[in-house]
Amino acid sequence: MAEHNALLCPALDKVAGEEFLQKAFQIMLEEGVRKGMDASEKVCDWKEPEELQQILDLDLKEGGEPQERLLDRCRDVIRYSVKTCHPRFFNQLFSGLDPHALAGRLITEMLNTSQYTYEIAPVFVLMEEVVLKKLRELIGWEEGDGLFSPGGSISNMYAMNVARYHRFPDCKQKGNWAIPKLAVFTSQECHYSIQKGAAFLGIGTDNIYLVAVDEKGKMIPADLEKKINQAKSERAFPFFVNATCGTTVLGAFDPVAEIADVCARHKIWLHVDAAWGGSALLSQRHRHLLNGVERADSVAWNPHKMLMTGLQCSAFLLRDSSGLLQRCHCAEATYLFQTDKFYNRTYDRGDQTIQCGRKVDCFKLWLMWKANGTRGLEQRVDRAFAMTRYLADEIKKREGFQLVIEPEFTNLCFWYVPPSLRGKEGCTDYCLRLGKVAPMIKERMMKKGSMMVSYQPLGNRVNFFRQVVTNPAVTREDLDFFLDEIERLGRDL
Repeated sequence: MAEHNALLCPALDKVAGEEFLQKAFQIMLEEGVRKGMDASEKVCDWKEPEELQQILDLDLKEGGEPQERLLDRCRDVIRYSVKTCHPRFFNQLFSGLDPHALAGRLITEMLNTSQYTYEIAPVFVLMEEVVLKKLRELIGWEEGDGLFSPGGSISNMYAMNVARYHRFPDCKQKGNWAIPKLAVFTSQECHYSIQKGAAFLGIGTDNIYLVAVDEKGKMIPADLEKKINQAKSERAFPFFVNATCGTTVLGAFDPVAEIADVCARHKIWLHVDAAWGGSALLSQRHRHLLNGVERADSVAWNPHKMLMTGLQCSAFLLRDSSGLLQRCHCAEATYLFQTDKFYNRTYDRGDQTIQCGRKVDCFKLWLMWKANGTRGLEQRVDRAFAMTRYLADEIKKREGFQLVIEPEFTNLCFWYVPPSLRGKEGCTDYCLRLGKVAPMIKERMMKKGSMMVSYQPLGNRVNFFRQVVTNPAVTREDLDFFLDEIERLGRDL
């Protein structure tokens, strides 16, 4: 009887739930947005893993907790998380917080739908097509196809899989045993997702031919041609070339037009990984960096980076409009894609992806674009370039700061040479000692919470800083602080 009565009423307390949400949203606004974007607050409140585990009490228990305890936990999660919206967070290729994109993300989460069919996501199915069409137009394609995927790595894997299917359709049913040994070509500075994609798809990392780059980190087309001929001589089938527009470390743009000429001669699929650099297409002043991109067969582009849409927002774009994406990935599950639906089934786009459930990633970009307009987004891109130029010029004026390379994009790479190492470039241990400077400064800034910036070695170059400005909340004062803080934290090393 008790069980029967229990089924007569909802099992959720809607009033208490709404009260909790209102208080949680207020915490988000105050602790996450206002304080997170305040330059006088810490970028992070660093704790060692063991201490943080004790503070957070992460264990899941039999009984539930009261509302106030849960709200305290929300505050703790925000407090001890890195504030990527902070104007002195320069650690990743994404940063900042666009309020309209955030609103789009919250509404998407609230609606909790999947992108696979028109019946379950009518607004977002139509919206995704509009946004993808706009991105294709910026590339220079009048027609095409595409989808939003869970990040640039997956977009690059989509490209590799579609390219393989395009050349060898039988591989979908018969697998790699039915096709020749395949060869992939990409630069030495490419994103590691090309390696992962070759492994994941069964192509094999040994079958990736790394093409040499010049002193700026750009692929050398002549060496690409050489590597293609080498692969053919080794009885491999060249099927996929990946050109990078905006490499992760140096921000280099491969010469796409020249690479496209090589691909045309050898009839090879050309993919452009513009996950990082694609947003330069919005700028009339800087879109020349991607000259030739319209000749690509596919493009990856992450608006969640420079455009500040918020994770995740990655577009995989195809020049093909014949339904290649659908043919490559469809499984025709009849419980989702019934053939006798009462509406036009062409709007059910879910079978062209490798996913079933697929998060809505178009709305936050659409809403942000509606708020700012194309001109506003162009200004955002141009401002990032201008900030990088300002910082590069300031670095040249300061003793102890040395550019690794003149920036072409918004990646600013430099060494800080402390007073103890200046004038000692000829010493045998100079590079060894210089390579320890960036990690030590990074540790100090993290524990202080003053800012965040990444570092890395590259080839024969020892550890150097890579500073990236994408956040429009950043001012010249923040950039001056950045250089001053590097010097404060490193002068005694």
